[in-house]
Amino acid sequence: MRPETDSIAGTARRRSPKSEPMTDLQSPTHEYLTVRELAELLRLKERKIYDLAASGELPCSRATGKLLFPAAEIRAWIEGARGGRSAPAAPRPGVFLGSHDPLLDWAIRQSRCGLATYFDGSLDGLARFAAGEGVAAGMHLRDTGGSWNIAAAREAAGGLDAVLVGFATRRRGLVLREGVAAPAGLAGLAGLRLAPRQDASGTAGLLSDLASEAGLDLGKVRLAGLERTEDEAVQAVRRGEADVTFGLETLARTYGLRFVPVIEERFDLLACRRAWFEPPLQELMAFCRSEPFRKRAENLGGYGLSRLGQVVWNA
Repeated sequence: MRPETDSIAGTARRRSPKSEPMTDLQSPTHEYLTVRELAELLRLKERKIYDLAASGELPCSRATGKLLFPAAEIRAWIEGARGGRSAPAAPRPGVFLGSHDPLLDWAIRQSRCGLATYFDGSLDGLARFAAGEGVAAGMHLRDTGGSWNIAAAREAAGGLDAVLVGFATRRRGLVLREGVAAPAGLAGLAGLRLAPRQDASGTAGLLSDLASEAGLDLGKVRLAGLERTEDEAVQAVRRGEADVTFGLETLARTYGLRFVPVIEERFDLLACRRAWFEPPLQELMAFCRSEPFRKRAENLGGYGLSRLGQVVWNA
């Protein structure tokens, strides 16, 4: 799935204002609609379209690598002839989806559990997990009320055989290019060039929420090129292509960059319950309970492992 816009000003809130849907799907006349086209037709924000797709409420296809919506089924959905989708019957492929985390990425490789990875953001992972495209997805989405990930997991996987398991807490903040003075909080981003993340990432959504709370208009922040992983965003700062990114302390330390803490977030794993007890995920979690893993997390810095393996929510 690829978002239709790279502008961070378009990283809207997770809940869009209600509006009356447009039921005329005669234009465009092609068989599949993009996120942008469907948002225009239904008079909704693109963020809301991603949310509906992630929950399984909207019929969609990902055959081309991005979200496409069959016009005929969308019309039936509007007319009330189609409800939410049930869990896919086919076995899930051995792919880990969702948000990129340096420690998780390393553990998947080091454990030799056999899982492939497709990291393209928390919301992307939720949508793909709901469609049966992987066995688990990493996520860091702040719920209203101060909790993390539960509301998003419930919305996306409430009707699936799924479980949300704790992985780590992570310190997130401003990662600064060498020579750039530390700003006084998020409001100071207005004078800096920011390396943004894609709209389907938890990082973009969290920054949007925190900026709104701080009174910062992200639409006025200068943007560098969009980066699709935590590591790539920090590398862009290190190369001087951006002054700052909203990144992880562990990566700031890895690349020797200054870090200004903003928030401690929770990074959890949404997994297929059946797949959780099969060898790949069991081998991964066994490695995550090992001493080499603990030492790696300690050396990387910015992590807390007190919630590792705890069941946070059950579908």
